[in-house]
Amino acid sequence: MPRKSALAALTLAAAVALTGCSSDDGPETTEPSAEPSAEAPTDSGTDAEAPAPEDFPEVVAEVNGEEISRTDFVASYEGQMQQALMSQQQTGQQVDEAQVRQQVLDQMVNNVLLTQAAEDAGIEASEADVDATLDQVAAQNGLGSGDEVVTALVEQGLTEEDVRADAADQYVVNAFVEGEVEVSEPTEDELRTQYDTLVEQAQAQGATEEDIPPFEEARDQIAQQAMSEQQSAGVNAIITELRDAGEVTVHI
Repeated sequence: MPRKSALAALTLAAAVALTGCSSDDGPETTEPSAEPSAEAPTDSGTDAEAPAPEDFPEVVAEVNGEEISRTDFVASYEGQMQQALMSQQQTGQQVDEAQVRQQVLDQMVNNVLLTQAAEDAGIEASEADVDATLDQVAAQNGLGSGDEVVTALVEQGLTEEDVRADAADQYVVNAFVEGEVEVSEPTEDELRTQYDTLVEQAQAQGATEEDIPPFEEARDQIAQQAMSEQQSAGVNAIITELRDAGEVTVHI
């Protein structure tokens, strides 16, 4: 049967961002809102012949025999389109619907591959792990507790079982990646070199000396960015291997 939880690591936190600020702020989301597009532009100026969501097949992709359903795909696709259209209002850059569609599909396929690999590695999430993951998502999105995450996503139309399954998948994927990808903190020389490069780029864009923080203030952020890039590169390498070794069939 289709796995709702295959969206876990990619959509859980972003979906909470909508419900956490929907009463006051202009939300960003990867889950569809109950009234999403009344204020969004309806003409993206691109891909006029793109299929409507209801025209997608019931199964949009199969990953090693595991199906990604149209329902799950459309939920993520429409949310990403909403984000893109909101960005278009701010930047004026037109939305490429075909590109968004492909990005969402790739993300979902990749996440299923990572979840399967984590399960094959014997990684499981206990109830405590799920609770801790929901608490982390709450902290990332300005909510007070994991219970608030559950409440917010239930209001979006999920069940508590769905939310906890998503959190379990997020935990096992994160644990798998942490075990497979070696990330090391850059040396001071590497950090200073990166800082100098960033300073040069900022100055080329018109930044003044007063606009640029000293190295001591920027150091931790530069280090975190460097380690995030290492992790992203490692995850991409894993996904490439999983795609090469697996069987992925796309129907859209």
